[in-house]
Amino acid sequence: MKKTVLAVALSGALLSAPALQAEELTTDEQKLSYSLGLILGQKLKMDVENLDIESFRDGVETVYSGKEPLLTEEQIGGVMQAFQQRKMEEQRAAFAKLADDNKAAGEKYMAENGKKKGVKTTDSGLQYEELTAGSGKSPTESDTVKVHYRGELIDGTEFDSSYSRNQPVSFPLNGVIPGWTEGLQMMKEGGKARLVIPADLAYGPGGMGNAIGPNETLVFQVELLEVNPAAEAAEAAEGEAKAE
Repeated sequence: MKKTVLAVALSGALLSAPALQAEELTTDEQKLSYSLGLILGQKLKMDVENLDIESFRDGVETVYSGKEPLLTEEQIGGVMQAFQQRKMEEQRAAFAKLADDNKAAGEKYMAENGKKKGVKTTDSGLQYEELTAGSGKSPTESDTVKVHYRGELIDGTEFDSSYSRNQPVSFPLNGVIPGWTEGLQMMKEGGKARLVIPADLAYGPGGMGNAIGPNETLVFQVELLEVNPAAEAAEAAEGEAKAE
């Protein structure tokens, strides 16, 4: 391990290190050594669940005593490469299991939700429930829409909301997830609806960042405020004029 890598890891962890239990640490050297041990231990525990403390201590002592290492640089590289490969395989397996669990939970949720009065399940698998009937026009896939919305996971966890920002959003209907593209075309201006969107019409097995996991079924409450809002049309016209 390069000294610069260790230095960055240690300095980055200093800010989050817990208060030291220093009642038995009398010298500055002891306190520094203990602090470094805690900081490095915290970092290591995140990746190495079971650490052989004795072998780890021997490795550190070898460096500071100048003894001959028991492993060559090539052997160390092989050990670390194998460890990283195992961690990657574990992460892939955990991600795949989460995707399977989310898919099963979503299917169960939608099976129950589909029995509710007023819920329509389309051929694609989207579930649509009208909450408030609209009286304006319905958008087409090529239109721009202005909406207020709230997005949740099936357990009720909110991951996004224009209501919380107190700011509706406008976007081309063909530029969002398929469940939105289909669902909003079933609405009319002024209407509100509840959309339950299966993973294959949302973000699929890849999920989206930390907010939406793999194969998550999503629940949206959507309020269609306007189709092709004037501000959007004006911006588009201005953009075309500049292009000419």
